Amino acid sequence: MNDKKTILVIEDNNDVRENIAEILELSSYEVLQAANGKVGADMAIQHSPDLILCDVMMPELDGFGVLRILNRNPKTMDIPFMFLTAKAEKEDFRKGMTLGADDYITKPFDDVELLDTIEMRLIKADRIKNVAVKSDENFLHSFINLTRGEEVLKSLLKDKETRKFHKKDQIFEFGQYPKHLYFIVNGWIKVSNTNELGKELIYKFYKEGEFFGFESIILNSTYNESAIAMETTEVYLIPKDELVSILAKDRDVSARLIKLMADNSFEKTQQLLDIAYGSVRRKVANALLSLEETQGTTINILRDDLAALAGTAKETVIRTLSDFKTEKIIDIKDHLIYLLDKSKLVNMPV
Repeated sequence: MNDKKTILVIEDNNDVRENIAEILELSSYEVLQAANGKVGADMAIQHSPDLILCDVMMPELDGFGVLRILNRNPKTMDIPFMFLTAKAEKEDFRKGMTLGADDYITKPFDDVELLDTIEMRLIKADRIKNVAVKSDENFLHSFINLTRGEEVLKSLLKDKETRKFHKKDQIFEFGQYPKHLYFIVNGWIKVSNTNELGKELIYKFYKEGEFFGFESIILNSTYNESAIAMETTEVYLIPKDELVSILAKDRDVSARLIKLMADNSFEKTQQLLDIAYGSVRRKVANALLSLEETQGTTINILRDDLAALAGTAKETVIRTLSDFKTEKIIDIKDHLIYLLDKSKLVNMPV
């Protein structure tokens, strides 16, 4: 008995996908279906299925690309992942296993073979999960305290220098060596990069109460992006040497910053994926949702900056905003954007 486990089938061949879904449903599994890799990766992140069956050769985003994306997301990295492939070359098997696939099913497959392999993988996953839960409970309570790590970081702010930056002032720039960890007292900033043609891509906005600029300190490298104030912004400056000293002595602080780095890396990966493969409407919707985390449901931003965040042209952003307004997803007054229906932005088709 599988207790209604959920399986996501990612396969661009409709007949093959529906045939697999029928076999699984007859065996009392819940089945989610995705017709391509982009949709499949999004569905995996949204629904966290118990197991994923994914074709290798697909247009736009192949199975290897799907696996790379899911392996970088803490929410999906431990989901059992099986490839479906009509190709049995050793190179495919080696590449898939190197990337972290759990198994292969070669098409055409036997129904019993498919079900037995899935059942075995689910049983193994449940066993590992049960062991991990017990281990994590002890680990998180006795070894790492992320909340304490945050508190220690904020204790470093005491008696530290503050500096005020005016709108469009540069806080640090690409290629500089870091000297400080920054904490925003009030205001907000953007972190972005500009290519050789002068086109800007905004990666993230940071708001009051957030740390930024720590990745290059941890990696002991120059900045690979620039930080610019979006309005008059006041920040605390924590000297690099002081942070490095704390990192060497306090594992809770290290764990907290590493988690922030992982979260930022995942957000950037998702953003670049959407820019590369997503529809214009999806790009603009995701940009608005990102801004909502910083500004709330009333967004004040230049259309140039919104375009840089969405990874598209300013004219395209303006046209898409007009469409969203007509559809009553947003309202626009005096250049301010009011989010009226967040659910439609969240569920915007790829």
